[in-house]
Amino acid sequence: MSFLTAPASEWHATHAGRLWLYLFGAAVLTFLIAPTLLVIPMSFGDSAFLEFPPRAYSLRWYNKYFSTPEWRDATWVSVRAALATVVLATPIGTAAAYALHVSAFRFGRAVTGLLVLPTLVPSILTAVGIFIAYARLGLLNTMTGLVLAHTMMAIPFVVVMVSAALKNYDMNQERAARSLGCSRLGAFLRVTFPQIRFSIASAGLFSFIISFDEVIIGLFVATGPASTITRRMFLALSDIIDPTIAAISTLLIGLSITILLLVQLVGSDPSRRTR
Repeated sequence: MSFLTAPASEWHATHAGRLWLYLFGAAVLTFLIAPTLLVIPMSFGDSAFLEFPPRAYSLRWYNKYFSTPEWRDATWVSVRAALATVVLATPIGTAAAYALHVSAFRFGRAVTGLLVLPTLVPSILTAVGIFIAYARLGLLNTMTGLVLAHTMMAIPFVVVMVSAALKNYDMNQERAARSLGCSRLGAFLRVTFPQIRFSIASAGLFSFIISFDEVIIGLFVATGPASTITRRMFLALSDIIDPTIAAISTLLIGLSITILLLVQLVGSDPSRRTR
């Protein structure tokens, strides 16, 4: 049986019947991904300007990135902020999702809506509000302020991912543990957490990506020594299109793809789920 005549689903639709859907999906993916992938060959160009295709290839701009203190310092700021965001957003978002799932709170859906509100409000409005608040609290241009802002942006994603995992989890197992004398916290850590840990780990990885790739809030609250790598890239683009930015973008693309692959491996490995 050839691929085109083989069933594509339990409804016995063949791959040939879905060929138009495959072609349409490929066209959409190409439209979305192609502009991003064009950056990769340009990052290996030897010209002082961005050009595609490059007339000569070299690692000139990667060497410049790794040898420039400003770029290295900004990268280290972004890494520290992203790690701190994971440490804060993951447990807070997990606790919020768990509390909303097990409680019979009348306004639970309204609270959930408030928790995911940062994902609905335009980033520029959020950044302006944070800037005004930080100006009064003295948190501008500090790592603390940056981490708190990124944590606020990451928590909604953690809540959504952990809530989805809890909906597929049988809470009777936790109730059984509590009926045998285990506290609620102990029952969660010993029974519930091991079964949803893959979703929690995935949420943590997404929190890292959200913090590391965020630029709008960084433009408002992170200047000087607290500048992130994405902020420096944005400011560099406003002055001159430095091919170093293409090299950094390629590294960020690789980082994002690696983390997304880790999310898939962590969440879809059935052999690890049974351990």
